[in-house]
Amino acid sequence: MGFFEKLKTGLTKTRQNFTDRITELVGMSAKVDEDFLEELEMILLTADVGVKTTEKLIEDVRKAAKSREIKGTEDVLPFLKKQIAAMLKDDGVRTRIGAHPTVILIVGVNGVGKTTTIGKLSNYFRLFNYKVMMAAGDTFRAAASAQLKIWGERAQCEVIAHEEGADPAAVVFDALKAAKARGVDVLFVDTAGRLHNKVNLMNELGKIDRIIKREIPEAPHEVFLVLDATTGQNAITQAKVFTETTKVTGVVLTKLDGTAKGGVVVAIREELGLPVKWIGVGEGIMDFRPFEPEKFVDALFATEETKEQ
Repeated sequence: MGFFEKLKTGLTKTRQNFTDRITELVGMSAKVDEDFLEELEMILLTADVGVKTTEKLIEDVRKAAKSREIKGTEDVLPFLKKQIAAMLKDDGVRTRIGAHPTVILIVGVNGVGKTTTIGKLSNYFRLFNYKVMMAAGDTFRAAASAQLKIWGERAQCEVIAHEEGADPAAVVFDALKAAKARGVDVLFVDTAGRLHNKVNLMNELGKIDRIIKREIPEAPHEVFLVLDATTGQNAITQAKVFTETTKVTGVVLTKLDGTAKGGVVVAIREELGLPVKWIGVGEGIMDFRPFEPEKFVDALFATEETKEQ
């Protein structure tokens, strides 16, 4: 099964919670009136599209109905597809590997799949003949370094690690030195994901950022925030904490397969102003790709015919 097919399959629950429910609503409604819009609003909210995005889409539908761009309820789904595609059009911008090393900081709470994300990202770039290194900067979580080393073996990439409880900044410093000395193209830096104290989080990430900038002034070149799609709107709440503590450049959305909350992709863009850059749709090392907005929207709005293609 190809990646797009996995994406379509993975979005089945989201589609049932979103597109299929809208199709049912259309079948039961004769016109786009306030009752219809109220039902549509509930569908959008339960699909985790978010309050702000839902309000915008409902107003767009209302205006389109008044202007006769939407002539009947059967026009609503194609209209929503067009609007959501427009919202996501700037997402999925590819990561450029210009500097050597290009330093990519990975942030996110524990349990969202940060370490796995680093392993899969490393494998992806290695397949394009980039020399990749990982820095085990999460020294607080038990077995985090060991887990990253396993991924290092799978992705055939070197891992720089210290003992559990070591200073994360020291790990990053050693990794930067090693990456420069060994001609590494991409250095991924894992970080701790403890959210119980925002001040501590800010201090930890700030210290790592200063160490990186001291060695490579223009780095980190990217800061990827890893979010778990299954948490829906909670992912937005988590994201706000990280955007207040560090300069996030893009989102990696994991566990997009098997969730009914895939609408959070739209909420991330509209409510946080952050592009989704990478998505994961399975457990396999290859079930991870750059986010392609058009393919996501096609999968989200797939009909029975397109699902079978």
